[in-house]
Amino acid sequence: MKSKQRFSDLKAMSNDQLQDELLKLKKEQFNLRFQRATNQLENTGRVREVRKDVARVKTLQRQKSATAKA
Repeated sequence: MKSKQRFSDLKAMSNDQLQDELLKLKKEQFNLRFQRATNQLENTGRVREVRKDVARVKTLQRQKSATAKA
């Protein structure tokens, strides 16, 4: 349920907002990897959530660019 809500929130964003969201998620992903490497990561499930959110954003960007070209 949470991912469907997240996906609908992302669908409402413009391309610039999606790009900003992608940048934010990439930074968080880097920080999580760094925490895991130093054994300071407490919520290991967050790594998977962020990775999937990155994929969702990239998918929406691709879809929006395809519809813009058509």
